[in-house]
Amino acid sequence: MSRNAIVSRVEGERVLVLERIFDAPRELVFQMFKEPEHLKRWWGPRGWEVPVCHIDFRPEGVWHYCMKCVDQNQGEFYGMESWGKGVYEEIDEPNRIVYTDYFSDAEGNANAEMPSTRVTLEFIDQEGRTKLVNRAEYVSAEALKTVMDMGMLQGITETWDRLEERLNELK
Repeated sequence: MSRNAIVSRVEGERVLVLERIFDAPRELVFQMFKEPEHLKRWWGPRGWEVPVCHIDFRPEGVWHYCMKCVDQNQGEFYGMESWGKGVYEEIDEPNRIVYTDYFSDAEGNANAEMPSTRVTLEFIDQEGRTKLVNRAEYVSAEALKTVMDMGMLQGITETWDRLEERLNELK
């Protein structure tokens, strides 16, 4: 597996598993998901930035953020804002983060029209490199199809490419 490749598979009908190896120590990769100043530099697909990122990094704490399209070449998406909210369930530093991810509004109210996702991130040490495993459990097969149809796989690929670039800046 090339270190830039995301390996994806569907378990059952409603769980999407994504894996990628990063050439960086596990503690550093974990840090990228914990601190707003890091997330602001890599979260989201290319052409999007994160002008708002608040994190209360503890079980029952909330991560509330806004992604905004700043790339005029993205046509109708230019200027669009997409708000999200994560509620942490479990944090085992530097091994694992479990949270529920919601589409939200600027005030942090979950959007009931859009599917929520229970996300488990595992950070596996591989002799100085890190295998990141993202296990996303959706409420239904339809919910998984909805986010796949929205281009989620391309978005996560670009997001993890940006994460790799950020890690390379810091190493």
